[in-house]
Amino acid sequence: MDSVEPRARAILETVPGYVWDGDTLPVPIEDIADSCFGLQVLDVVDMTQAPECPPLGADESLSGLLRPGAKEIWCNASECIQWPTRRRFTIAHELGHWVLHRAGQHSLFCRKAMVTPEDTDFEKARAERPPLPLIEQEANAFAAELLIPARLLEHHYRNTTREFDELCTMFGSSGAAMSRRLRAVI
Repeated sequence: MDSVEPRARAILETVPGYVWDGDTLPVPIEDIADSCFGLQVLDVVDMTQAPECPPLGADESLSGLLRPGAKEIWCNASECIQWPTRRRFTIAHELGHWVLHRAGQHSLFCRKAMVTPEDTDFEKARAERPPLPLIEQEANAFAAELLIPARLLEHHYRNTTREFDELCTMFGSSGAAMSRRLRAVI
Protein backbone atom coordinates (compact mmCIF):
# COMPACT_ATOMS: atom_id res chain seq x y z
CA MET A 1 0.00 0.00 0.00
CA ASP A 2 3.04 2.28 0.32
CA SER A 3 3.08 2.80 -3.45
CA VAL A 4 -0.50 4.10 -3.67
CA GLU A 5 -0.03 7.74 -2.64
CA PRO A 6 3.07 8.22 -4.84
CA ARG A 7 1.04 6.94 -7.80
CA ALA A 8 -1.70 9.46 -7.03
CA ARG A 9 0.91 12.24 -6.75
CA ALA A 10 2.36 11.18 -10.10
CA ILE A 11 -1.11 11.46 -11.66
CA LEU A 12 -1.53 14.99 -10.30
CA GLU A 13 1.89 15.99 -11.63
CA THR A 14 0.92 14.94 -15.17
CA VAL A 15 -2.45 16.73 -15.28
CA PRO A 16 -2.28 19.27 -18.14
CA GLY A 17 -2.42 22.91 -17.08
CA TYR A 18 -5.67 23.48 -18.96
CA VAL A 19 -7.33 20.95 -16.62
CA TRP A 20 -5.65 21.96 -13.34
CA ASP A 21 -2.78 24.30 -12.52
CA GLY A 22 -1.52 22.17 -9.64
CA ASP A 23 -2.44 24.70 -6.95
CA THR A 24 -6.03 25.89 -7.28
CA LEU A 25 -8.46 24.19 -4.93
CA PRO A 26 -10.54 22.18 -4.84
CA VAL A 27 -8.83 19.69 -7.17
CA PRO A 28 -11.15 19.31 -10.20
CA ILE A 29 -11.54 15.55 -9.86
CA GLU A 30 -14.33 15.11 -12.41
CA ASP A 31 -12.35 17.06 -15.03
CA ILE A 32 -9.29 14.90 -14.32
CA ALA A 33 -11.33 11.69 -14.68
CA ASP A 34 -12.79 12.94 -17.96
CA SER A 35 -9.89 14.79 -19.61
CA CYS A 36 -6.99 12.63 -18.43
CA PHE A 37 -8.60 9.18 -18.37
CA GLY A 38 -11.61 9.45 -20.67
CA LEU A 39 -13.97 8.34 -17.90
CA GLN A 40 -17.53 9.63 -17.99
CA VAL A 41 -19.06 10.39 -14.60
CA LEU A 42 -22.78 9.63 -14.29
CA ASP A 43 -25.10 10.40 -11.38
CA VAL A 44 -27.41 7.39 -11.32
CA VAL A 45 -30.70 7.14 -9.44
CA ASP A 46 -30.91 3.33 -9.36
CA MET A 47 -27.43 1.86 -8.97
CA THR A 48 -28.85 -1.68 -9.07
CA GLN A 49 -29.38 -1.18 -12.82
CA ALA A 50 -25.65 -1.70 -13.29
CA PRO A 51 -24.90 -4.85 -15.25
CA GLU A 52 -23.87 -7.63 -12.86
CA CYS A 53 -24.87 -5.63 -9.78
CA PRO A 54 -24.27 -7.82 -6.74
CA PRO A 55 -27.22 -8.66 -4.51
CA LEU A 56 -27.72 -6.01 -1.86
CA GLY A 57 -29.16 -6.40 1.63
CA ALA A 58 -32.16 -4.36 2.72
CA ASP A 59 -29.93 -1.75 4.39
CA GLU A 60 -27.28 -1.64 1.66
CA SER A 61 -26.85 0.46 -1.44
CA LEU A 62 -24.01 1.30 -3.79
CA SER A 63 -22.16 4.59 -3.37
CA GLY A 64 -20.32 4.30 -6.63
CA LEU A 65 -18.92 1.90 -9.13
CA LEU A 66 -16.44 1.74 -11.92
CA ARG A 67 -17.45 0.15 -15.21
CA PRO A 68 -14.04 -0.23 -16.89
CA GLY A 69 -15.33 -1.64 -20.18
CA ALA A 70 -17.76 1.26 -20.62
CA LYS A 71 -15.24 3.78 -19.20
CA GLU A 72 -17.87 5.01 -16.74
CA ILE A 73 -17.94 5.99 -13.10
CA TRP A 74 -21.42 5.73 -11.61
CA CYS A 75 -22.23 7.83 -8.54
CA ASN A 76 -25.29 7.32 -6.37
CA ALA A 77 -27.43 10.37 -7.23
CA SER A 78 -29.22 10.53 -3.87
CA GLU A 79 -25.91 10.45 -1.96
CA CYS A 80 -24.58 13.18 -4.27
CA ILE A 81 -27.49 15.42 -3.29
CA GLN A 82 -27.33 14.57 0.41
CA TRP A 83 -23.51 14.75 0.69
CA PRO A 84 -21.96 16.76 -2.20
CA THR A 85 -18.40 16.12 -0.98
CA ARG A 86 -19.19 12.37 -1.04
CA ARG A 87 -19.55 12.62 -4.84
CA ARG A 88 -16.03 14.02 -5.15
CA PHE A 89 -14.66 11.23 -2.98
CA THR A 90 -16.59 8.57 -4.91
CA ILE A 91 -15.18 9.81 -8.22
CA ALA A 92 -11.64 9.85 -6.82
CA HIS A 93 -12.12 6.42 -5.21
CA GLU A 94 -13.38 4.86 -8.46
CA LEU A 95 -10.55 6.58 -10.37
CA GLY A 96 -8.24 4.85 -7.88
CA HIS A 97 -9.76 1.51 -8.91
CA TRP A 98 -9.22 2.48 -12.57
CA VAL A 99 -5.54 3.25 -12.05
CA LEU A 100 -4.73 0.52 -9.52
CA HIS A 101 -7.08 -2.42 -10.12
CA ARG A 102 -8.81 -2.38 -13.49
CA ALA A 103 -6.74 -5.13 -15.13
CA GLY A 104 -8.97 -8.15 -15.54
CA GLN A 105 -12.01 -6.52 -13.90
CA HIS A 106 -15.42 -6.11 -15.53
CA SER A 107 -17.01 -4.03 -12.75
CA LEU A 108 -15.86 -2.89 -9.33
CA PHE A 109 -18.36 -1.90 -6.69
CA CYS A 110 -18.16 0.16 -3.52
CA ARG A 111 -21.02 -0.57 -1.13
CA LYS A 112 -22.49 2.09 1.11
CA ALA A 113 -21.67 -0.13 4.07
CA MET A 114 -17.99 0.48 3.27
CA VAL A 115 -18.19 4.26 3.55
CA THR A 116 -19.06 6.67 6.34
CA PRO A 117 -21.61 9.41 5.60
CA GLU A 118 -20.58 12.89 6.69
CA ASP A 119 -23.08 13.08 9.55
CA THR A 120 -21.88 9.84 11.13
CA ASP A 121 -19.43 9.63 14.04
CA PHE A 122 -16.37 8.36 12.16
CA GLU A 123 -14.69 6.58 15.06
CA LYS A 124 -17.89 4.80 16.11
CA ALA A 125 -18.69 3.74 12.52
CA ARG A 126 -15.12 2.55 12.02
CA ALA A 127 -15.25 0.40 15.17
CA GLU A 128 -18.56 -1.16 14.12
CA ARG A 129 -17.70 -2.17 10.56
CA PRO A 130 -15.50 -5.02 9.38
CA PRO A 131 -12.08 -4.20 7.92
CA LEU A 132 -12.13 -3.03 4.32
CA PRO A 133 -10.69 -5.30 1.65
CA LEU A 134 -7.19 -4.24 0.57
CA ILE A 135 -8.33 -2.89 -2.81
CA GLU A 136 -10.86 -0.63 -1.05
CA GLN A 137 -8.19 0.64 1.35
CA GLU A 138 -5.91 1.35 -1.62
CA ALA A 139 -8.65 3.18 -3.54
CA ASN A 140 -9.39 5.26 -0.42
CA ALA A 141 -5.71 6.19 0.03
CA PHE A 142 -5.45 7.08 -3.66
CA ALA A 143 -8.59 9.24 -3.43
CA ALA A 144 -7.33 11.02 -0.32
CA GLU A 145 -4.08 12.03 -2.02
CA LEU A 146 -5.89 13.16 -5.18
CA LEU A 147 -8.44 15.28 -3.35
CA ILE A 148 -6.29 16.52 -0.47
CA PRO A 149 -2.71 16.42 -1.78
CA ALA A 150 -0.26 16.28 1.12
CA ARG A 151 1.84 19.09 -0.36
CA LEU A 152 -1.13 21.45 -0.58
CA LEU A 153 -2.59 20.45 2.77
CA GLU A 154 0.73 21.13 4.52
CA HIS A 155 1.03 24.50 2.78
CA HIS A 156 -2.51 25.66 3.56
CA TYR A 157 -2.45 24.28 7.10
CA ARG A 158 0.74 26.17 7.90
CA ASN A 159 -0.18 29.39 6.04
CA THR A 160 -3.85 29.91 6.95
CA THR A 161 -5.80 30.23 10.17
CA ARG A 162 -5.86 26.42 10.42
CA GLU A 163 -9.63 26.62 10.71
CA PHE A 164 -10.92 23.10 10.18
CA ASP A 165 -14.10 24.18 8.37
CA GLU A 166 -12.08 26.51 6.15
CA LEU A 167 -9.80 23.64 5.13
CA CYS A 168 -12.82 21.42 4.39
CA THR A 169 -14.33 24.11 2.18
CA MET A 170 -11.04 24.89 0.48
CA PHE A 171 -10.43 21.24 -0.45
CA GLY A 172 -14.10 20.37 -1.08
CA SER A 173 -13.83 17.72 1.60
CA SER A 174 -16.05 16.24 4.26
CA GLY A 175 -15.07 16.71 7.87
CA ALA A 176 -14.39 12.99 8.28
CA ALA A 177 -12.08 12.89 5.24
CA MET A 178 -10.24 16.04 6.33
CA SER A 179 -9.82 14.73 9.85
CA ARG A 180 -8.29 11.47 8.58
CA ARG A 181 -6.06 13.36 6.15
CA LEU A 182 -4.81 15.81 8.77
CA ARG A 183 -3.88 12.89 11.06
CA ALA A 184 -2.03 11.21 8.18
CA VAL A 185 -0.18 14.27 6.86
CA ILE A 186 0.36 16.81 9.63
